[in-house]
Amino acid sequence: MPNNENEEVLLRVEHLCQYFKINKAVDDVSFDIKKGEVFGLVGESGCGKTTTGRSIIKLYNITSGNIYFKGKRIAAGTLSYKNNIEAAKEQFETDKELIKKSPKSEAEKKEELTKKKEELNKYIASQRAEIKAARADHKRQKFNTEIQMIFQDPIASLDPRMTVGQIIAEGLIIRGEKDKKKIEERVYEVLEMVGLVREHAGRYPHEFSGGQRQRIGVARAIIMNPELIIADEPVSALDVSIQAQVINLLDDLRHKMGLTVLFIAHDLSVVKYFSDRIGVMYFGKLVELATSDELFAHPLHPYTRSLLSAIPMPDPDYEKQRKRITYVPLRDHDYTKEQPTLREVAPGHFVHCNQEEFDRYQQELAR
Repeated sequence: MPNNENEEVLLRVEHLCQYFKINKAVDDVSFDIKKGEVFGLVGESGCGKTTTGRSIIKLYNITSGNIYFKGKRIAAGTLSYKNNIEAAKEQFETDKELIKKSPKSEAEKKEELTKKKEELNKYIASQRAEIKAARADHKRQKFNTEIQMIFQDPIASLDPRMTVGQIIAEGLIIRGEKDKKKIEERVYEVLEMVGLVREHAGRYPHEFSGGQRQRIGVARAIIMNPELIIADEPVSALDVSIQAQVINLLDDLRHKMGLTVLFIAHDLSVVKYFSDRIGVMYFGKLVELATSDELFAHPLHPYTRSLLSAIPMPDPDYEKQRKRITYVPLRDHDYTKEQPTLREVAPGHFVHCNQEEFDRYQQELAR
């Protein structure tokens, strides 16, 4: 399990925000994924986990924050810089009024006002330079094929008018590959890697079962030899018996190809089996982050405890005694005095909390 701090960080997400009009789908989310690990992202429907994945692969233009892949910025939001400029202008107007009302001489007022104006212009120039750099990075990294996505719905994500071979080969063609024989052989190779046969290349998506369609989606992703796979609830639309097959397939491919995986799901039992570290999201916020074993052994945030209490077990005696924990933010938190931030309660274990909760969580872990 990757847990060495010196290991290479493949993907870093810093203060990611993705807003849709008044909806804050993702709000100030930060985490990193080390090369070769599986990072699980869990939470209820609508918590922002899928939006996070889509923002990383740039299906959305992010509102603010930065995303780095292999040390290079591949996406950056500009709203925060624009907001900084507006806030600085408002502060200047406030300072301007205070200077006018001060008992200083007119010469002193003029000198102070000139200095404030110069500071404002310098700050605005720096923020506009950041916006320009962010846009340049986004444009330069537009066609990054080293990150691929496996979508949740295997039916909707495949073009019904294209054959399986055409669907899988599309990425190679877009990248510029023109040798038809080479494309064909590569398609056959990845079909066999995902448990299908080369004869399937000439068929259409409607001729396959749900599990087979998802294997086609996996093949479409891995044909590009990516370093990072974003798997967006890849088994949620499948039968339970097929889910295990697809998870085992992803696990085999992970080790065979040296893949790093961002695994998005709402089923914690599946995530525990497959993930090295797990991040828990609630209403656009990352509320807890820890290794898989640590999270299940010592859940700290009330929402994480609520999720864990909902996992059924194949044990009648346990089920009779299992108590469902409900999470009510207004009841479970008091943020009237201090707002929460993501804090490291224990090495590698982060929780979204204020200082009072932080002290309480540390006491709980010390017992």
